[in-house]
Amino acid sequence: MEAQTSGRNAIEMNTTVEAPLAERMRPKVLTDFVGQPHLVGPDAALRRALDGGQLPSMILWGPPGVGKTTLARLMAEASGRPFHQLSAIRSGVKDVREVLDLASKSGLFSGRAVLFIDEIHRFSKSQQDSLLGAVEKGVVTLIGATTENPSFEVIPALLSRSQVYVLEPFGADELRAILDRALSLDPWLRQAEVELVETEALLRASGGDARRLLGVLELVVTSALAEVPQPGATGPSSSIALTNALVDRFITASPARYDKTGDQHYDIASALIKSIRASDPDAAVYWLARMIEGGEDPKFIARRLLISASEDIGHGNPTALVLAGATFDAVQRLGLPEARIPLAQCATYLASSPKSRSAYNAIKSAALAVQEHGDLPVPMHLRNAPTRLMKDLGYGAKAAPGSTALPDEIAGAKYFQPGNTDRERDMAAFLASSKSKK
Repeated sequence: MEAQTSGRNAIEMNTTVEAPLAERMRPKVLTDFVGQPHLVGPDAALRRALDGGQLPSMILWGPPGVGKTTLARLMAEASGRPFHQLSAIRSGVKDVREVLDLASKSGLFSGRAVLFIDEIHRFSKSQQDSLLGAVEKGVVTLIGATTENPSFEVIPALLSRSQVYVLEPFGADELRAILDRALSLDPWLRQAEVELVETEALLRASGGDARRLLGVLELVVTSALAEVPQPGATGPSSSIALTNALVDRFITASPARYDKTGDQHYDIASALIKSIRASDPDAAVYWLARMIEGGEDPKFIARRLLISASEDIGHGNPTALVLAGATFDAVQRLGLPEARIPLAQCATYLASSPKSRSAYNAIKSAALAVQEHGDLPVPMHLRNAPTRLMKDLGYGAKAAPGSTALPDEIAGAKYFQPGNTDRERDMAAFLASSKSKK
């Protein structure tokens, strides 16, 4: 036991000088790369290009921790090209020019260099412009990594010179494969005699991010090692059983992957509204919870629900707008965490309500008519007549039989068409009856 414990103390000391586990576990060859089979699988387009000796300039777009940096390094290695890396957070135009100059000189002897720019979306327009000439002339093959939609964050000129490849979040099987690989290959974990008993808490804590997964694994093992008795003391078994309970002891929360200013913000907000539109209250409250747990402003959520109450439900259930308005007021009065309750009530109510877009479609059609026909004059019988002169000129005169409240140029136009909900069938019947009495 003493020798075993002393060995563990040595392991603990080594972790202070070694690279983090996630860095130690970066694959060295493309065949060891886990995930993204649609890009690097045997028949995938990117793998075929690499096998053919081709490496186009590209943008790798995906969430954090899915292998963008690792893939860039492996592709450069597989193509036998020099590899240069810049971080958009810490680099400016001067740094870019220095690397391009170095790449231009080294390329004379070893072929076109690969320039990898992490978080390229953080480069300003002028910084991105500085890359154009080198990419166009073939001085470098650019690989940019971004967590943001490149359609909005990368300048069109650079985007048109690059292929865009989308990396997907890791699934549970891929995350387990990464865990198994670390436990079997990393000397520190092997010496620590770590046994993987349960994985649910580890996967939950990772949020689909492999780097975070390995960081959590390293933290849990390090914390467990700290509890091992000192040499000469008696204590529990020397092996570390990785269970959900052990992970939960050292990891207090599983951070939600949600960027309030990025694509996650808009994607999850869209998922909430489309779940309401699809009359799926379970999905609606799930996406609502994702937004709340991710730190979204509850007033932003309440505004989205207000819009949905009119745009998606409208005349199908007019009370929905009343409830959405009351929800917005409640959110302002309460704040979180209590505000999540009226938000959940409103989201599930909207999802469970009959849907009608007749009011939304009506204003869209009317707006198009305004754009097409311009400022048509108001019919005389509709005009205000506050003075005797205006009355003499015909303002506010009695409407002729059969006349409408529309300008003559578009008389008879139909912008509002009641839908098929029970309430709107009653509205249609009323309108038909009212028209027959004119």
